[in-house]
Order: sequence, then structure tokens, then C-alpha cells
Amino acid sequence: MRTQKSIFQNLDWLMVLIYLVLVGFGWVNIYASVFNEDHQSILDVSQNYGKQMIWIATSLLLAVVILIIDGKFFEAFSFPIYGVVILMLLSVLLFGREVAGSRSWFEIGSFKLQPSEFAKFATCLALAKYLSATDTKISETRTKLISGLIIGIPMMFILLQNDTGSALVFCCFIFVLYREGLTQNVLILGFFTVLLFVLSLMFAKIILFSILAGIAILAVVMMRKTRRNMITIAVMFALSVALVFSVDYAFNEILESHQRQRINVLLGKETDLRGAGYNVNQSLIAIGSGGWTGKGFLNGTQTKFDFVPEQSTDFIFCTVGEEWGFVGSVFVLVLFMTLLGRIIFIAERQKSSFTRIYAYGVASIIFFHLMVNIGMTLGLLPVIGIPLPFFSYGGSSLWSFTILLFILLKMDSFRTFILR
Repeated sequence: MRTQKSIFQNLDWLMVLIYLVLVGFGWVNIYASVFNEDHQSILDVSQNYGKQMIWIATSLLLAVVILIIDGKFFEAFSFPIYGVVILMLLSVLLFGREVAGSRSWFEIGSFKLQPSEFAKFATCLALAKYLSATDTKISETRTKLISGLIIGIPMMFILLQNDTGSALVFCCFIFVLYREGLTQNVLILGFFTVLLFVLSLMFAKIILFSILAGIAILAVVMMRKTRRNMITIAVMFALSVALVFSVDYAFNEILESHQRQRINVLLGKETDLRGAGYNVNQSLIAIGSGGWTGKGFLNGTQTKFDFVPEQSTDFIFCTVGEEWGFVGSVFVLVLFMTLLGRIIFIAERQKSSFTRIYAYGVASIIFFHLMVNIGMTLGLLPVIGIPLPFFSYGGSSLWSFTILLFILLKMDSFRTFILR
């Protein structure tokens, strides 16, 4: 094995540039979202933009440290890293501080750390390590079960913290499993399960039962009437009916009241512009008022007068829409789509299956965050409170995404230095 002469040798500079632009433009919008004429210094650490500058500086330091580390370190220590993060998730349940109803934070003075953010890259590493083993085949039931455990354990601990949004992020690993050979029937089944869940909330159960019965009868008529096909249709019909009649229990007993309200508002079953629907309504006003080119930097009225809650974190895209308009919003989306495309390109050029699987995990996590964050900002998805990668205010989030991306950059830069 040969060694790199420089930590910057063979580095994908396009991804580094996109990272820097996203982080920089994110800081500009954080500054705009909390701007106050009484606090004009960009180094004012009492304000979010001042704190974010510290997080950005430490993130760049983390990036350099990752690039210094040997390229095979992360593969060799994937499971120990995963184990440490699981212990952190368990510890935060016992000793963490509760914020907004979620016990998800370690707090030491003014320093706060959210372990669930780091569980994303740790799970990504562990899953890549397991699936890249020579004796692992995704077609085997054992592999599916162990992969499910690797994903499900941190997800369960995060759910126990009452942080549903962060827990749902782990569903994105289904795309990694699909890339590695999981049958597309699982994706189709997942899609129709979500669809049936939503329809069960919108329509009477007897109507859905009749539709399902009609589909089952049609399937029997159209398919060959073999014993296996008949059993499959009967099982699918029974499971679908069971799901339809269990939705109300899950909706009313498992979800929190504010989560139920947000879903009802999204589905049009409730109109609550002063409660659960307030954030989304103000978000749409802010984005819509920006027009084509926006109102200009620091000129957003919705931003300036704090109409949108959490505008520097979960709803940071509102500031982009209001002050930079449609053009600025498209610019941000193009940056993210270019980043995702580049990650997939990097994944497919790898000789190491570990790096390829890890890269698809990175792409899946960033895509899920992007889709859900902007979707909830535009009122297309329920508000579940997850940040926009590299953009939203928050140290744990920025650290986590920086580590996630630069581990990939390091492994990619190291690919030609391993003799196989």
C-alpha cells in the first residue's frame, strides 16, 4: 500500500467548493434571519450568527483532522464508532437535558451536543462495514435482519428521546439496501403502506375496505389462479385491512398531540393558522412575498419581525425565499442537487464496496434532509423539525454533516493509494 504525500492530494475539490458555498451562504441567511440593529457585529456570540461562526471554524478544523487520518481508519473502526455513539444515545436518555419536549441534548454550561446527529454517520459506517463483508448477501434473510438491527437500534433510542423527526431520517437507509440488491418490492410495499396510512386518515374505513376488496377480486380474476397466487392475494388483502383498521390507534395513541395536529392541518382536516398551521402559513407568506428576485439582503419583513418561528434552524429556507426570491431558492437547490449527483458519481467509481455503500448512505441522508426540510417549509410535508444540511443554525448538525461528508472525501481521495 502506498501513502499519500499530501492530505489534499486527489481530493474532490468540487465537493469541497459546494460545501464551502453552502456553509457560507447558510451563515449569511442565519445572520439575516436574526439580524437586529442593536447587534451588528458579526462576532457577537450572544447571537446565533456569532455562535455559528464558531461552529463553522471548528467544523473546518474537524474536516482537516479527518483528512489527516489514515484512509483505512474509518473502515477499521466502524463498529467501535457505532458502539460509542449508541452509548451516547443511551446516556442522553439518562443524563440529557430536555429541550422542547425531547431529551436529546448533553449540556455543559453554554455548550450543547445532540448525539442523534452523530448517530447518522456512525450508522452509515456500521452498515457499510457489515454489507461490504465478503460473506454478506443482501438476498439472505439473516443479512436483512442484521441490517435492520444496525439501523433500528439508534432509531429506537432516538424515538425514546421523543425526537420523531431525527428518528425518521434512518428510514432513508432503505435506498442503500436497494442499491446493494434489495428487491424493489420492498420499496413498492413501503410506498403503498404510507399511501394506505394517509388514505385511512382521510376517508371512511368502509370505503377503503370496499376498494381493497375490489382490488383483491380484480387481482384474482386477472392472475393465474395458482395456489401460491391465491395465498399471496389473501395475505396482502388481510394485511391491508389490518393496517386500515389499526391506523386510528397508531395515530391517536402513538403520535403526540402536536404531531397529530400538524398531520391534520397538512391533510386539510383542520385549519389552525394560529396553532399547528402557523409556522407553515407564515413560511408560505415569506417565500411567496420574495417573488422572482427577493426583497434584498436584510429587507425581508417576515424575517425582520420574527413572524416565522425557528427561522434560523428548521425554517431557514424561508429567509432564502423572501430575501433572495425564486432565483436564490433555485440556486440553493441546484447546489444541493449538484452535491448529490457528485456523491453518487463518486460512489460508482469506487473499487471498495465499503466506500461505495458509505457514499450511498451519505447521499441518502442528505437527500432525506433536503426533501423533508424544504417539503415542510412549503407545506408539502408535516413539520417534523429536521435541519437543512450545512445551512441551518446548529453546531451538532454542522459537525455531523461535515464529518459525514469529509469521511467520504478522505476515503475517495485514498482510493488510488490502495493496491488490490
